Amino acid sequence: MQDVLLEPYGGEILGLSVGATTMLTALVAAGTLLALVISARALALHSDPHRLAAWGAVVGLFAFAAVIFAAPVQSALLFRCGAFLIGFGAGLFAVGTLTAAMSLNHTGLVGLALGAWGAVQATASGVATATGGLLRDGVGALATSGHLGTALASPATGYSLVYHVEIALLFATLIVIGPLTRPFGGQHHHRPHRFGLAEFPG
Repeated sequence: MQDVLLEPYGGEILGLSVGATTMLTALVAAGTLLALVISARALALHSDPHRLAAWGAVVGLFAFAAVIFAAPVQSALLFRCGAFLIGFGAGLFAVGTLTAAMSLNHTGLVGLALGAWGAVQATASGVATATGGLLRDGVGALATSGHLGTALASPATGYSLVYHVEIALLFATLIVIGPLTRPFGGQHHHRPHRFGLAEFPG
């Protein structure tokens, strides 16, 4: 939901220059790249992909908290740290969920699982982007017009609501992933140690 909001948030709320807000994309990408490196190492050691995805959601909680608190304290550094952590958490979550989908190859449904994963990612991205923009515009307009009270009469209110919604969704994600990371009957679910091109659906 934050994809189209981070740069406007930095410029409108924190007064960052165009160049500084453009650098946010690089920070998010750097966080994602670091997550890919760490994920590769963790999975090579046979870490649970569901647990990896859960850690991505946990990182996201701190990331959005940093972005939210950057406004009242007017800290560009805190905001940049939040942007970096957003990319890092998203990277962990993406690798973890994709690897979990790949681990279904012993059921013969790996193609269907990967197709579903891709469809969900694309659909969620489009819906989230639209929803985030609508929430920011609608709530922001109400806040700046004074309809939400003087305490919330700030353009930051619309952005803040979107980031709070994302935090709530991340908590919901952790609730869903939690049972998947636990051993079933004292044993972990079967997972292949590696997934190669031979298993990739054509």
